[in-house]
Amino acid sequence: MPLFQKAVFHTTVAHLRDLPTDARSEVAFAGRSNAGKSSAINTLAGRVRLAFVSKTPGRTQHLNYFTLAEGKYFVDLPGYGFAKAPEEIRAQWEGLIGPYLTRRGPLVGLVLIMDIRRPFTDLDRRMIDWFRPTGRPLHILLSKADKLSRQDQTKVLRAVRAEIATWTEGSNGGRYSAQLFSSLKKTGIEEAEQVLAGWLDMPLPEPRQAAPKTPPATAAVKQKAPG
Repeated sequence: MPLFQKAVFHTTVAHLRDLPTDARSEVAFAGRSNAGKSSAINTLAGRVRLAFVSKTPGRTQHLNYFTLAEGKYFVDLPGYGFAKAPEEIRAQWEGLIGPYLTRRGPLVGLVLIMDIRRPFTDLDRRMIDWFRPTGRPLHILLSKADKLSRQDQTKVLRAVRAEIATWTEGSNGGRYSAQLFSSLKKTGIEEAEQVLAGWLDMPLPEPRQAAPKTPPATAAVKQKAPG
């Protein structure tokens, strides 16, 4: 049972002045256009169309809020890096994302979705450099892991974690982490839930226990008739 299965759409924010005032804690999701950000949100919520998956990269231009519990939210940030987006829309994205990431009080962490086949693009690094000075935790989902062999998945994950380890002189105090993730194969969900539950102070669901096996029917014992 997904931890965030009760997630529902709350509001769309185009201006920072319209951010929800009741927020106690919120996790933001960022990623390059077509990296699988909306699909990751849908997968974590166990839903098909909670976050809109557009065939047109760059369509999401505002901050989309999803309620998880009272005062707790997922925030879907605009995808970045879509070259054909008009200049004024790109400027609007930067005007929203930058101030939101650096000034938003209830923001407890950032989930950065990176396509496992193209990790750490220039725009990903720009986003990371924007966010790291806040001191808040960052968790990387290497999405579309199913596109690579198991051996290549391990290789990329190892390289990403090695780079993360250098960000604060080899010790990041647990603020930075990375994992494999696949919306198609539904892999990496529990690992992500553990990270986000800690950030949001939400209890993890009880592990599903296997149903007790039904004992075999007792065979009737035939008794000889007396005599």
